[in-house]
Amino acid sequence: MRTRNATREAGFTLIELLVVIVILGILSAIVVFSVRGINDKGQGSACKTDKATIQTAEEAYFVTKNKYGDIGELETGGFLSSRSLWHKVTLSNNDQTYVVELVEGATNPCNGV
Repeated sequence: MRTRNATREAGFTLIELLVVIVILGILSAIVVFSVRGINDKGQGSACKTDKATIQTAEEAYFVTKNKYGDIGELETGGFLSSRSLWHKVTLSNNDQTYVVELVEGATNPCNGV
């Protein structure tokens, strides 16, 4: 048989368990707050990549057609796989210059990037 002293040392006390739970709670709160901004950084990177893709497609289109094209021409010409939902192309100077701008709208994740 175990003695009374050996039985008391066999498990954790309630205080020890509560301390471990509090420490785990603090660590999980730190992780949640540090991971929260990752999505915002990903959206910013996606917006920059979307704009760079359109600019590259415009330059490739210019090399073949000797003029810049709108989003529809880039898509039908095979220079873009799909239309951008975040950016639009504004042509000027008889299609010799272009500007890539944000599409206006409250749901555009590129606002503020």
